[in-house]
Amino acid sequence: MQSGQEAAEIEAVADWLTQQALIGAAMEEIFEGTCERLCAAGLPLWRAHVALPVLHPLFRGAGATWYRGRGAALEHYVSPHIGPEVSDQFQRSPHYAMIRDGVRQLRRRLAGADVTLDYTLLEDLQAAGGTDYSAFLIAYSADMVDGIAGSWATDAAGGFSDRQLQALQHIEQHLALAFKSTIKEVIARNVMTAYLGPDAGARVLSGEIRRGSGEVIEAAIWYCDLRDSTHLAETLTTADFLALLNRYFECTAGAVLAAGGNVLSFIGDAVLAIFPLQGTDACARALAAAADAAGRTRDLNAERADAGLAPLAYGLGLHAGRVMYGNIGVPDRLEFTVIGSAINEVARLEDLTKTLHRPVLASGNFVSHHGRLGWIPLGEHQLRGVGAPVEVFAPPPAGS
Repeated sequence: MQSGQEAAEIEAVADWLTQQALIGAAMEEIFEGTCERLCAAGLPLWRAHVALPVLHPLFRGAGATWYRGRGAALEHYVSPHIGPEVSDQFQRSPHYAMIRDGVRQLRRRLAGADVTLDYTLLEDLQAAGGTDYSAFLIAYSADMVDGIAGSWATDAAGGFSDRQLQALQHIEQHLALAFKSTIKEVIARNVMTAYLGPDAGARVLSGEIRRGSGEVIEAAIWYCDLRDSTHLAETLTTADFLALLNRYFECTAGAVLAAGGNVLSFIGDAVLAIFPLQGTDACARALAAAADAAGRTRDLNAERADAGLAPLAYGLGLHAGRVMYGNIGVPDRLEFTVIGSAINEVARLEDLTKTLHRPVLASGNFVSHHGRLGWIPLGEHQLRGVGAPVEVFAPPPAGS
């Protein structure tokens, strides 16, 4: 039985977890704070771990491991906890067996007469000084696809008492509720970032979801389009064409993101991106992204040449102008993007790369913001659908 004071201290940790869920605290902050408060309440924690699945394009799960005196460290996992892609390391863990067998609580003594070391992790914990280990699973769904997995370990002589294990199991439920609240916000942020980009995603999450809401901004505008995409789509399998597109986007959109630009749309095999003109270096970053994209494409084409494949090519237009950055569409299906005459102009500028046989062209507006030194003038050209002729330039030679 717990004393009244001990019970009150554990309940205070549970109340604190509720508060953290309400304010949307970060996962590692919640977990570290829980462990530190449990120690302060008299529980002899030495190590603790928690993991849960997340919806993210780069990894399948997130976790945190806490050690007394060292705090909590956040981790990300590429492989899932169930299914054919489970890592060999996880298959040798207590939690894998618990998920497989439908076991929600597991305890293993690491010292004394009842030692059981049936998993590699337990051998490692014993070697590091652990004396007792308690693992748990708490499901958010009946099939345990969604939920949290966690464990507690101590290095205290004699391990955990029954009273201490009861206190930990009480906290596990509150921890699961706090994480369920927090992970929904994390998933929403991950999805918005993956599909809209970090800036547009943050704007939508902050409440900019009304049709017509947005602002007029000045921006450097990037628009590139893959050459011969129709032929490629007709001659490749669907899987191979999608794989090729993704490699091409890694070269182009990847370069934009690396330079701090905002990728707004993948329009078929075209990339529309902006660099807001909030500072003096927006056009310089856009041009640097163009050079980076060219380098990445050269590397990709070297791989393709080794495989006996034809090189990829694309045209790129660089422009600067005023755009409306916000929501367009119908009330129940919106897109957060940019609109305005400058978007039509940059698309027509990219189309001109085919006529002038130049992979990259920039408008006079872009060059004026960047600085005219080194740019190669190509004269004025009438762009389809654009009223006045546009001054067109090719980028300065590399190294100039």
